[in-house]
Amino acid sequence: MKSYYIHMIRHGAISPTLNGRYIGVTDVGLSDKGKEDLKKLDSTMDYPYAKVVFSSPLKRCTETARLIYPGVEPLVIDQLSEYHFGEWENRSADELKGNENFAKWLAGDNSVKPPRGESSADFTRRICIMFESIVDGLIKTGNTDAAIITHGGVMNTLLAVYGLPQAKPFDWACDNGYGYSLRITPALWMRDKVAEVYQQIPVIRAEDD
Repeated sequence: MKSYYIHMIRHGAISPTLNGRYIGVTDVGLSDKGKEDLKKLDSTMDYPYAKVVFSSPLKRCTETARLIYPGVEPLVIDQLSEYHFGEWENRSADELKGNENFAKWLAGDNSVKPPRGESSADFTRRICIMFESIVDGLIKTGNTDAAIITHGGVMNTLLAVYGLPQAKPFDWACDNGYGYSLRITPALWMRDKVAEVYQQIPVIRAEDD
């Protein structure tokens, strides 16, 4: 039975002025440096082949998809968007100091969610339903090579839920433009809903003989 390969890639960098702020559904594009860094990665390292590319609808992801896979029009999926921070969007932890609900949320209290945002449980449910739909669709159509261009929070959570070896979300954190390749064996997926994480990407380009 053949295997299926999904390559999860974190979008390129956004403006450094936004670093340290909770940027979830705020639709900012790649910074000029973010674009240049992606082009440099693509010219010096190898991203895996993908026949189909799925992307978050946010510009930083669709722009990344078109830079890395210029010959493949990305299939935009709303459910691959980053966490919705609600009223905490575009604010820093320092700005939210003294907010009791923020402190509880930061400590991992799943009963708390950002005002007008989504809970951690709702976020996880949303992206997991979509990921399972993507995997099942690939198996149904026989398409063995796909890429998902998404956000750090989405990728880290999905890998923590489905990835082997098992690890916490923060253990899967990676820099912009990097990600992981997953191998899905249909029998194992149908039985346990898990996928083997077998390499970090992009990979070092082999020297020409």
